[in-house]
Amino acid sequence: MKFVQPIRDKKKLEELKEVLRRQSYRDLFLFEMGINTGLRISDLLKLHVNDVKERTHIVIKEQKTGKDKRFIINTALREKINEYVSGMNETDCLFASKKTKKPITRIQAYRIMNTAAEKVGLDEIGTHTLRKTFGYHYYQKTKDVVMLQTIFNHSAPSITLRYIGIQQDEIDKSLEDFSL
Repeated sequence: MKFVQPIRDKKKLEELKEVLRRQSYRDLFLFEMGINTGLRISDLLKLHVNDVKERTHIVIKEQKTGKDKRFIINTALREKINEYVSGMNETDCLFASKKTKKPITRIQAYRIMNTAAEKVGLDEIGTHTLRKTFGYHYYQKTKDVVMLQTIFNHSAPSITLRYIGIQQDEIDKSLEDFSL
C-alpha cells in the first residue's frame, strides 16, 4: 500500500489546479470538491447533480463508516458547483465517465490525480491526498484538531494529526538540528 501525503505547498496546489484545468474541467472540479470538503473519494464519486445543486449542505451516508454526514457547502465552493453543473441534468453523475456516463472509478480518479501530480513534480500522491490536503490546510488555518477530528470521524486527536502529516512534520523539524 502506498503512503500518500497532503499537498502542503499552496503554490503546488495552484500548479496542480492549472494542470487539471487543461486536462478536463471534470478533473479540476473533482480535485476542488475533494480539497474543499474533505470527503473520501468513494463518497465524492457517488454524488449526483441533485446532491449538490442549489443546496447549502452535502448530505451523504459515508461508504466506509455507514454514518450519516452533513457537510456545509461554503460560498466559494457553491459558485464552483453552480458553474460546473450548469446544463447538466439533476440525475447526472457529478464525475461521470465520458464513455459510460457512469461515475468514474476510484482507479480512474487515482490515475487522474497521479498523472497531474507528476507533471508538477509531486510524489506520494493518491486519491486520499485530497482529504488529507483539506485536513492539513484546515488545521493550519484553525489549529483546531478537535473539530477536525470530528469532521473526519477519528477516535483521537493524535490519529488526526498523524493522518494529515502534522506529527511527521513536527518530528522532522525537531530532529533537523539534533546531533550528538
